[in-house]
Amino acid sequence: MQTPCIHVCSMEPSAGFCAGCGRTLQEIGSWMTYSDAERRRIMALLPARLAGIAAVPNHMETSLASRSERPL
Repeated sequence: MQTPCIHVCSMEPSAGFCAGCGRTLQEIGSWMTYSDAERRRIMALLPARLAGIAAVPNHMETSLASRSERPL
């Protein structure tokens, strides 16, 4: 059975899906019951979902970077 899981399981609260594979909790929980066609359909959506996470800046990293650039 094909799966997008990369064993980096971390839910992205603002997006509502796993930051590792891009699936929602519903999709992860139901994965075994989906047909091959349904799994392929979902997997086709995942790259765009994950690209959306990458496009949103991490506020913590941005905040830390701006602090390190300020003179003391």
